[in-house]
Amino acid sequence: MRLVVVGAGGRMGRALVRAVTENPDTVLHAAVEHEASPLLGQDSGGLAGLTPNGIPVTSDALAAFVRAHGVLDFTAPAATSGFAELSAQARLVHVVGTTGLGDADLDRLDAAARHAVIIRSGNFSLGVNMLAALVRRAAASLAADWDIEIVEMHHRMKVDAPSGTALLLGEAAAAGRQVDLRSQSVRARDGHTGMREPGTIGFQALRGGTVVGDHTVIFAGNGERLELRHIAEDRGLFAQGAVKAALWGRGRKPGHFSMDDVLGLTG
Repeated sequence: MRLVVVGAGGRMGRALVRAVTENPDTVLHAAVEHEASPLLGQDSGGLAGLTPNGIPVTSDALAAFVRAHGVLDFTAPAATSGFAELSAQARLVHVVGTTGLGDADLDRLDAAARHAVIIRSGNFSLGVNMLAALVRRAAASLAADWDIEIVEMHHRMKVDAPSGTALLLGEAAAAGRQVDLRSQSVRARDGHTGMREPGTIGFQALRGGTVVGDHTVIFAGNGERLELRHIAEDRGLFAQGAVKAALWGRGRKPGHFSMDDVLGLTG
């Protein structure tokens, strides 16, 4: 499967280049960066710490998508929207790990999914998606007087909060409770906040150091507490999951899918 990595010069982009190169079922078709990137023209394999592969980093996404089968995209919301339109035109598999997407961005992905296979997730690791399934089950099984809090920590360079993974876990908890996350979530507490509103789902975002990803979902009951936790030690696992998703999507009809679909967790 011929895959394009967009944002190929970033930390996640380089991990994706490595994952594509190391998987026997995929080959790197092109590596894309923005027009002002100082990395343009550099060998994408060398940037990723691999043997040079003869594929220079380019800013011409349109040309890069020609004859490709899929795109791996962990960039920024505005960039992802543009890449999704190109994927729709080329009828590609578009794997989206970009976080911080707003309603307008999601609408554009839905539009692209009429012609492309869009696979989007806040996290592509097997462990996190299994955690989400457990959170959904626990939230459905425990009474509403069990308070739910989600605590996440990432490296100091992360620009969005809560993390995409925290929101994925929040959506899982809300689905288990059969409530709307937007109306039930509490994103921050400061000052005299009053008592905790029953049934809400709280989020706390910590930033510092080089933490790849640490997520804990706390179910706090009367006299007892259940904590479900996932620790990511290497962002390479997200890249491997993204490649797995791309392979799953090849040959499928257009649509908007998640890692639940890829891993068969939708039931």
